[in-house]
Amino acid sequence: MSRESAALPSKRAFHYASFRNLFFARLLTVLGNGIAPIALAFAVLDMGGTAADLGIVIASRSIFNVAFLLIGGVLADRYARSKVLLYSSVIAAVSQAVVACLVLDGSATIALLAVLGAINGAAAGASLPASQSMVPQTVPVHSLREANAFIQLGIYGGTVLGASLGGVLISVMGPGWGLAVDALGFAASAPLYLMIRIHSTQPQGSQSNILQDLKDGWTEFISRSWVWAIVVQFTIVNAAFSGVMMILGPVVADETFGRAGWGMAIAAQSAGLIVGSVIALRWRPRRDLLIGTILTAFCAGPIVVLALLPSTPILMVVFFIAGAGFGLFGVAWAQSLQTHIPPEKLARVYAYDALGSFVAIPVGELAAGPLAMHYGNEKVLLACAVAVLLATFAASFTPSIRRLDNAAQVRQHQV
Repeated sequence: MSRESAALPSKRAFHYASFRNLFFARLLTVLGNGIAPIALAFAVLDMGGTAADLGIVIASRSIFNVAFLLIGGVLADRYARSKVLLYSSVIAAVSQAVVACLVLDGSATIALLAVLGAINGAAAGASLPASQSMVPQTVPVHSLREANAFIQLGIYGGTVLGASLGGVLISVMGPGWGLAVDALGFAASAPLYLMIRIHSTQPQGSQSNILQDLKDGWTEFISRSWVWAIVVQFTIVNAAFSGVMMILGPVVADETFGRAGWGMAIAAQSAGLIVGSVIALRWRPRRDLLIGTILTAFCAGPIVVLALLPSTPILMVVFFIAGAGFGLFGVAWAQSLQTHIPPEKLARVYAYDALGSFVAIPVGELAAGPLAMHYGNEKVLLACAVAVLLATFAASFTPSIRRLDNAAQVRQHQV
């Protein structure tokens, strides 16, 4: 924990300079990353690239992003997390700046964009565990829930705002300038990370190697049934919701209620995520992780509606409810990990969590098309909804999840 948070335990989250720097650094990064995917897609198409070319460029970033998660977890537990984030931001800023320059002067190629995307993805993967696990080092434990809710609000709000700005910026100035803004976001976040003053969680002089660090992190992860049970739950939920449905959704939309309606439904989910995060600022039940886990069941709603009654107004309602549930769960999950996992191992646990969640999404994306061709959209979507409900039911009845009391953990830290 930072020296200032220890000295002023009664203050709100934004009172602490370290938290403010972390919040705004992540917000700048998220704003830029909201613009980048849209800019990159149009940059590839303007080059005469095909959908397959765009898939190669995006996949290169995704693969390296996932591949560097575990390495990022080890680095964040071994070294100062602010420095891990600083170096990752510098690498990401330089790689995106090069991409922007190549696109602006017309010398970009698919191969170059794929290589630079891989570098950017590796930097993002290495930074994620550090950014997640750093939050409890910037505020006292009584402000942790508030801090997590604000971080989550910044991520969701920044993503929506970045995507909106991206559409305007790219239409007016072109995709190259959109990528330049993304590079600027990373560059602006670097000095903010440099100004964060916290104590390292890793004892000086540690002689462990990377493989041993990974093994220790895995032991911590697998020894807590409430952790791995929820990660297994979200492996299934993400494969179904963020994987299969996000592929079949546009297909169903084209056949029924239209592309604009699908965009409105996704926007409603984003609004729900923001509302859920705002509610989490004030609503602090003792069994918040159990409640958040149960609320995940609402994400089956959009899948069922898409399969049986595809309609824009109904989809907007169920997407909003699902988003609010995800928002509440996200804060409870972060609070639970940060107050129950030893600080010196927290980043590695976050890395295993992210790995289990992210790997499932491309699996669902790849499986959606073949399954739909063989069984039909409706059957595949309904099967996904059932899978979400079964996974949530199983997680909700896990004894360690039902017993977990974050309020008791906060009181223990305050004694």
